[in-house]
Amino acid sequence: MSVPTFDEIRRAPKVLLHDHLDGGLRPSTIIELAAETGYKGLPTTDPEKMARWMIRGANRLDLDLYLETFAHTVGVMQTPESLHRVARECAEDLAADGIVYAEVRLAPELHAHRGLSLDEVVEAVISGFDEGSRSGDIRIGVLVTAMRTAARSLEIAELAVRHRDNGVVGFVGFDIAGAEAGNPPTRHLDAFHFIQRENFHFTIHAGKAYGPPSIWEAIQYCGAERLGHGVRIVDDITPDPAGAKLGRLAAFVQDRRIPLEVCPSSNLHTGAATSIAEHPIGQLADLSFRVTVNTDNRLMSATSLTREISLCTEAFDERLVLINDVIKPWYRSRIDSDR
Repeated sequence: MSVPTFDEIRRAPKVLLHDHLDGGLRPSTIIELAAETGYKGLPTTDPEKMARWMIRGANRLDLDLYLETFAHTVGVMQTPESLHRVARECAEDLAADGIVYAEVRLAPELHAHRGLSLDEVVEAVISGFDEGSRSGDIRIGVLVTAMRTAARSLEIAELAVRHRDNGVVGFVGFDIAGAEAGNPPTRHLDAFHFIQRENFHFTIHAGKAYGPPSIWEAIQYCGAERLGHGVRIVDDITPDPAGAKLGRLAAFVQDRRIPLEVCPSSNLHTGAATSIAEHPIGQLADLSFRVTVNTDNRLMSATSLTREISLCTEAFDERLVLINDVIKPWYRSRIDSDR
C-alpha cells in the first residue's frame, strides 16, 4: 500500500478528540473582533503577521510561556456574538478539513470577564457550532473545561451536566486543563466524583508537561477515562534491546486501553519532544497503546488534523492507524445509523 497523499488524508473522514476553541481562531477574526469589542493590546493588526506572532509566541518549549499567547484570543471572546462567531468558524474549518466528528474544549470561566454567565458562554458556543455544522458533514460537541489553577471545577462540572443534552457531547463532557506542575488533578476530586455520580464522563489533561505522577493521580484517584496528551507515560517505559520494558503504570494504561489524546506538533512547541520523528507517539503506537492524533491548538501550532496525521504518516508510516482507527469506524457508524 502506498503512503496516502496530503489531499487523500484531508478527504478521508476523521475524528478529532482534542482541540481548544480559543486555540483555533482565524488570525483575521482576532483582529476584527478586537476592533468590534474594544479589546486593546494586539501585537499587530495584520493577519499574516498575527499568524506568525502566534506561532513564534507558542514555540518557546515551555508550557507556561505557550499559554501566554491565549491572552489575546480569550480577550476577544467575551461577548455572545464573538463566541458564536468563533464557534461557527471553528465548525466550518474542521468540516473543511474532512473531520466528521469533533470534541472542542471550552473553559467558560475564561470568557466571563465582561459579565456573561457561564451558561450564556456555553449557549453562545453551542449556537455557533450548530450554525457552522449545518453546511458540513460534521457533528461537533463541547467539552466543558475547568482550569486546574482555579477553584471552580465543581461549578464547571455542574455546568457541563446542566448542558449535557444541549450540545455538550454525551460520552465525554468535562475536562480540566492548565499548568500541571503544582496543580494536581486530585485538587478537583469533588468535581470528578460529581460527574461520576451523574453517570457522565470526563477526560483529564495529564502527562503533557508533567510526568507519571500526574497521570497516576488522574487515573487512580480521579478515574480518568481518557488522558489529554498523556505522552509522558513514556517516562515509565525503559528501553531494552529485547523489547521495551513497561513500568507498572504504563502497563496499566496499556492493559486498560486508556486512550491518549496525543497532539504531536503542540508537544514540540511545549518541549515534550524535539521532532515528530522523535515524538513518543511512534513508540507508543508500536507498543499498542491506544493513541489518537489531535491538533490541540490549530492557530498556535499552525496545523490541522490532516497535517498532524500527514506528519505522523511520514515519520512512522501510520497507514494502518488511519485506516483501522479513523476510516473504518466512520463507515461502520454510518452503516449502523442507516439500519
